[in-house]
Parts: sequence; C-alpha cells; structure tokens
Amino acid sequence: MNWLVALPVVLPLLGAGITLAFSTYRRVQWLISVTILTISLATAFALVVLVNSGPIVFDVGEWAAPVGITLVADRLSALMLLVSVAVTLAVLIYSLAQGVEDGEEAAPTAVYHPAYLILSAGVSNAFLTGDLFNLFVGFETLLAASFVLITMGGTRERIRSGTVYVVVSMVSSIIFLIAIAMTYAATGTLSFAQLATRLQEIDPGVSLALQAMLLVAFGIKAALFPLHAWLPDSYPTAPAPVTAVFAGLLTKVGVYAIIRTQVLLFPQGRLDDVLAILAIATMVIGILGAVTQRDIKRMLSFTLVSHIGYMIWGISISTESGLAATIYYVIHHITVQTALFLVAGLIERHGGSTSLRRLGSIAKTAPVIAAFYLIPALGLAGVPPMTGFLGKVGLISASADSGQSIDWWLIGTGLVTSLLTLYAVLRAWNLAFWQDPEEEVEPKRIPIGMYGATGGLVAMSLAIAAFAGPIYDYAKRAAVDLEQRSPYIVAVLPDGDRGTGISDEVTDPDTADRVADEEEDSE
Repeated sequence: MNWLVALPVVLPLLGAGITLAFSTYRRVQWLISVTILTISLATAFALVVLVNSGPIVFDVGEWAAPVGITLVADRLSALMLLVSVAVTLAVLIYSLAQGVEDGEEAAPTAVYHPAYLILSAGVSNAFLTGDLFNLFVGFETLLAASFVLITMGGTRERIRSGTVYVVVSMVSSIIFLIAIAMTYAATGTLSFAQLATRLQEIDPGVSLALQAMLLVAFGIKAALFPLHAWLPDSYPTAPAPVTAVFAGLLTKVGVYAIIRTQVLLFPQGRLDDVLAILAIATMVIGILGAVTQRDIKRMLSFTLVSHIGYMIWGISISTESGLAATIYYVIHHITVQTALFLVAGLIERHGGSTSLRRLGSIAKTAPVIAAFYLIPALGLAGVPPMTGFLGKVGLISASADSGQSIDWWLIGTGLVTSLLTLYAVLRAWNLAFWQDPEEEVEPKRIPIGMYGATGGLVAMSLAIAAFAGPIYDYAKRAAVDLEQRSPYIVAVLPDGDRGTGISDEVTDPDTADRVADEEEDSE
C-alpha cells in the first residue's frame, strides 16, 4: 500500500492540468477539484491509520534512497497531511459557494483551480518528502501557486502586498538553496535518513552553521520573529478564502520543516536556547501588534504570528512531552486560525468591511456568524475546555518538567500572551458584534455553502477538543518516533546505506540482476 503515499501529491498535480484544460467549463473545474481533494482526504485518513505499524516509504520511479526521490509517511507527516487536506477542501467549498453567489464576473478566474490544486500538492509534498532538496521543491511549488492566488483580482493593494510576499519568499528560498548546497558539500547526501547519521560525523562547527542556515530559511517561512514583518501586510489584502488557507497552512509548513530538521537532523539541541528566546519574542511582538489593530483581518494576522511562538516553544524544550504538545498545538491552530479567517470573510460580506470602526450589531443581525466567531476565538485564546487550552497546558507541563530558568520565562510569557489574546479577540467581539454601527449597510446574501464550510471547520475544532485524548496520544507516539529517530531511518534505509527501490546504475550488478529476475518471476 506504499503507493498511497504518492496520491496526495500526484492527484492534485494531475487535477491542475485537467482543470486548466477545462478552463472555460467552471462546473467541470469545481467537480474535478472537489473530487480530487476528497480522494486525497480519504487517502490521508488511511495513512494516519496505516502508519501505526511503522513509517511507509514510497520510492518514486523505484529509484532507491538516497539516490531517488523518497516520500515518507510517519505519524507526524500523516497527521499534518490529514488536517491540511481537510482544511484545504473546506476552504475550496467556501470559495466555490462565494463565486456562485457573486456571479460569473466575480467568480474565481480560470487559473484559480489549477493554482489551488498545485498549492495543495506543494503542501503535501513538503509534509511527505524524505530529502532536503525535494522539500525545497515542495516549498517552491506551493509558493509559485501562492504568488498567483495572493494577487488574484489584480487590485493595486494586492499587487503591492503580493510583491512584498514574493520578494521575502525569494530571499528565504535563496537562503534555503545555499543551505542545501552547503549540506551536500559537507555530507555528500540530502536524504533525511542519511543526514541523520552523517551530520553527527562531521565537524560540529559546520553542523551548527548548517543548522542555523536552515533555521533562518524556515523561520522566514514560518513568520518567526524577527523574520515576520512581511505577514501582517501580505495576508489581509488577499481574498478571504486565500487568506484563510495561507494563514492555516503556509506558516505551518515552515514549522513542520523546523520540527523535522531540528529533531531528526540535529538532535543535540544546541540551538534550543535560541529557539526559546525567539519563541518568547514572537509571542510578545505578535500579540502586542494584535491588541492595537482596528481591523479584524490584521488583528488575526498578528495573532497568527504570536501563536507561532507557542509552536517554537515546544520544539525548544527538546523532550517528547514538548514535541507532543507542539504537534497537538499545530493541529489546533491550523483549524482554528483558518476558521477565524473564513469568519472574517463572512463578516466582510455581511457588514461590508472588516474595520472595527465601521462594524456593529452583527450579533443581532447575523447570530450564526457571531457563534462561528466566538467558538474558535475562545479556542485561540486558550479558554477551557477548548483545544488551545489543552495545547497550552501541555506546553506548560513540559516546561515545568524541564525546570530550567528559560522554561519559566516561556511559561510566564505564554500565560501573558494568552490573556492578551483573549483581550484582543473579545475586544473585536464587543466592537463588531455589539456596538451600534456608524452607518447601516445592506448585507449581501451569504450562500449556505460558505456557512457550511465555516461551520465544518468550527465543528472540527470542537471535535479535536472532544477527542483530545486519542489525538494527544497519537501526537505523543509521533513525538516518541521523532525522538528515537531510528524508526524513520530504518524505514527509509533498511540496508544501512540503501533503500529497497530499484536503481540499477548505482547497485551492484549481481544484486540488480537478482532483483530483475525476481520481478520477472513474480510477473
């Protein structure tokens, strides 16, 4: 069943080509996009179950690792894949319903579906890749699609913010590419499984330099302080569905890359104190920006930055409990943050704006939108028994067990940030939903599909809280696998330095002949 690992990458790429060919047939595009993401979701769910028996490895073209491209599904990547595809499908349904209601001239352009599917393929590839260069390919794939999506509509504001986004992304990619070249020069490989052993054998100073380079590259993508300034200006200008999927997924791909490289490749934890300081600064700077905003989208963008700090907090502890809390918090945050940005789209459609100065009385005129906002907002702030509360308790417990001085700073900063997050979201709640508006605005009709997609994500966040026990246990097992490292390494390279795929040019001729004979006999 290892071919299942390739489906979430291959199917969206195939669908992108098909939807581009049917660019004049909108309903055909919708059907293809929804069908492909639904199949990808079912595949991701199957992988979450199957990886309980161990990581699943797929050698693309039957070229064995470390020579060929390897896709690997373990508990961490499978869980991230499941949540990301679920969120992507929900946002797609939201955007389709919005386009149908607004009519042909306001519907997504012909390239929306191809770009959206390519974005999904890039995210899935980044989660599943087993080597550093293919991770770069995954990032570039999703970034190329995001460049199209963030500037869709061609307004002056979107072009300006899109330009900032493109420039920052290119700088990050250049740093990442330099780090890849340095890593290959130092170790002779880019396979995660091989790097996990070879990086321990090279000069410690060189290893530390590679670790720092990768952290900078991924820190930009994750919007980690002080590399975060691009995000609050870039995200709010994009269409609501695009902003939602960006906020939910793109920064988390950066966080995932930090988890994978820092734990698997650099287990010594020499940058743990640096990560802890960056986590503290990210939490503080992000939330201080959020409490000063007078626009819901910008407020949510700054809370997004702030809560990246919580995820880095767990990584900096370098324990199984800290990693488990981080994994759970990432799952929670993807769902909640995406839901909040979709609600912001509903608010903008109903009230004609997301400015807190112009909004008011939405709780009376649209109580469903009010409920959809309040539930994930309380989850983001960490009000019990919501998902944010459970994730933060896990982080606090892990830091308390560690007991170092920096851990108490992390705990204190986390608690203060939670209180300020609660203040920010309740302030927006009071102004947007209860104050009298400056002027009455005739609200647009909101399609049931937009309500349904948003409600689905809100329900998903509640389900994560309701089933927190088994989900957290799964995250703990994923953290154990990450800390042990050997399950991943052995699955990819069962023979020590080679995988199990067929790559005749680099194997011993006798071995290649034997494998070929076995294949002929099986046929």
